[in-house]
Amino acid sequence: MIARPVLPPFPTSIVGSLPQPDWLIDRERLAHRFPPRVRARELWRVAPEHLGEAHDDATRLAIRSQEEAGLDIVTDGEIRRESYSNHFATALDGVDVDDPGTALDRSGHPNPVPRVVGGISRPRPVQVDDVRFLRGHTDRTVKITVPGPFTMSQQAQDEHYPDPRSLALAYAEVVRAEIADLFAAGADIVQVDEPYLQARPEAARAYGAEALTRALEGAAGTTAVHICFGYAAIIHERPEGYSFLAELADTPVDQVSVETAQSHLDPTSLRPLRGKGVILGVLDLSTPDVETPETVTERVRRVLDVVDADELVLSSDCGLKYLPRASAEGKMRSLVAAAAALRLEL
Repeated sequence: MIARPVLPPFPTSIVGSLPQPDWLIDRERLAHRFPPRVRARELWRVAPEHLGEAHDDATRLAIRSQEEAGLDIVTDGEIRRESYSNHFATALDGVDVDDPGTALDRSGHPNPVPRVVGGISRPRPVQVDDVRFLRGHTDRTVKITVPGPFTMSQQAQDEHYPDPRSLALAYAEVVRAEIADLFAAGADIVQVDEPYLQARPEAARAYGAEALTRALEGAAGTTAVHICFGYAAIIHERPEGYSFLAELADTPVDQVSVETAQSHLDPTSLRPLRGKGVILGVLDLSTPDVETPETVTERVRRVLDVVDADELVLSSDCGLKYLPRASAEGKMRSLVAAAAALRLEL
């Protein structure tokens, strides 16, 4: 077994996604639509019989780009996914993705979504091969992401369960099983993406934290939850603060991923999370311009009176999926340089 290095202070990572190469996916079409909730095979430029090999090649590039930038924690870049959620959500039984339903996205527009027509179940592990591939191509700490149960329940049209809570808890069961398999396959960190905890705070307070807690039961390694205000390429307005954040203090998650660069988040809003790890978003994804390491360092310093330095992971506000590849690579290098400067100050 390869021994992974011990993480240094201010370890660096990205939220999950990196830009997919233009030869792999039609980035122009991707950029002009909301992230798909059902399958969107028309986005891929590669013929179906060659797509698996192309995914492998592009994932190797994504891993290598993170290593070359100097990141301490590496993801697979979510290269195989059309969106952060549909790769998993459309692999489940109990949903009809060929005759989809409709649900409002977080910007208030109708979007095609899986139609729940039976009990939600997971016929087989969905992302185990992905994490094995990632683990086999790097000796660094690895993180894999999976969509959260509350978010998937909001991105579905339910025609089976008696109420929204029951649907969210059904999704929680399949996420819990997937998390167990991901850790068994070699993941060091499993991150649950739950942006709709922020987007739908009333429902989140009613049953969202319960669903997340159920999904994390018995997790065998470090767990994280990512909440954000949406991809900056699509959601342009950022609220002043999170509508659902303090509630995560009572969940069993180890780390909470928040954005602070684009939103200029008030650092005091992080106080309720004291004692948990904070994955601090300090890369602004609303612009392709690469911020200097000094700018990133100042964004980190803003929170040091509120969050203990040894609880911080430095990261991007959200996924880098919609950025030009050169911008994403430059931003990762600035993140690493900022972390190096901060370590000298300890």
